[in-house]
Amino acid sequence: MPARRSTSKKTAAKTSTRAASDKLDLYAKHKNEYIAGKLPALVQVGPARYLAIAGRSAPGAEEFTRAIESLYNVAFTIRMARKFAGKDYAVTKLEGLWWRDAGASDPPDLFTIWNWQMLLRVPPFVSKREVASTIESLIAKGKSDNVRTVELIELTEGKCVQILHVGPYTEEQESIAKLRSFAEQAGRRFSGKHHEIYLSDPRRVKPPQLKTILRYPVV
Repeated sequence: MPARRSTSKKTAAKTSTRAASDKLDLYAKHKNEYIAGKLPALVQVGPARYLAIAGRSAPGAEEFTRAIESLYNVAFTIRMARKFAGKDYAVTKLEGLWWRDAGASDPPDLFTIWNWQMLLRVPPFVSKREVASTIESLIAKGKSDNVRTVELIELTEGKCVQILHVGPYTEEQESIAKLRSFAEQAGRRFSGKHHEIYLSDPRRVKPPQLKTILRYPVV
């Protein structure tokens, strides 16, 4: 009996390891798109599929918080369904596009009203039909109608400059200035929305230690 239990444990461990290795990691698959240090870098970003939810408010406003909750509700429901179907993948970090009506793409502060689109990258096999059916299932389970505003989009940014910003979101100007100077020296200019990729959870990490990739498409 002891020998049999030992064999069973080894088999379970092997199965668990194999399952983990089979999980699709979009960051590992597209690692060249997430190169970011404290110095600016020029990167080529391919077309990407995202679950997205858009709105207009100050960061941290109730509308903003509800939107992120709805986005994650849809994302994790789809991911679990795919996992049970044998096509598992890791849910990615939250991302956000920010812009003002005047077209300026400065980083968001805590009080200004911004247009925003919050994003979670998903594999290309996630379909619009799947998103729609997931939303209906969540509504049937009593989730807020806000999940109906989640959509599946394709984002093509192409050539971008990006940098790792360490610190509060409200102190991104110095990092952005470095990006702008780097782009100009390369004969390029910003041509798209301010894009943030949140590597840290602000609920668990103090503002001085927050890590965020800042990205701008350039031409």
